[in-house]
Amino acid sequence: MADVVVPRNFRLLEELERGEHGIGDGSVSYGLEDANDITLTRWNGTILGPLNTTYENRIYRVQLICGESYPDRPPIVRFVTKVNLNCVVRHNGQVDSTKCQVLKNWNRNYRIETVLKELRKDMASGANRRLAQPPEGTTF
Repeated sequence: MADVVVPRNFRLLEELERGEHGIGDGSVSYGLEDANDITLTRWNGTILGPLNTTYENRIYRVQLICGESYPDRPPIVRFVTKVNLNCVVRHNGQVDSTKCQVLKNWNRNYRIETVLKELRKDMASGANRRLAQPPEGTTF
């Protein structure tokens, strides 16, 4: 039996409902940038910096754009809050999809939540956990 492919808008409506009701331990959250966005394209996310890292006690804002080919293609992801992270382009906050494993190895079953949780895991990785961070509250 073939897998049922859920259309983009149905999938994003499901993700919106999940985001509005809160997910997991609260370390990440997300929702539409504009509640009137009927295309369900522009999203905001937040990531709480992981404990015992240079990101701890900080809240990072992320912008995600789910294009027409989402979820077959990953969202475009950009940090709004300045961050020093190996997969983030330093001058504009764009997450480099060739350096971010979840985007590089995208699977249509992944969600916005998956992206945010994986970015948070990257913050806690050995390669990133001790990187010096820009002053708190600065943005790209």
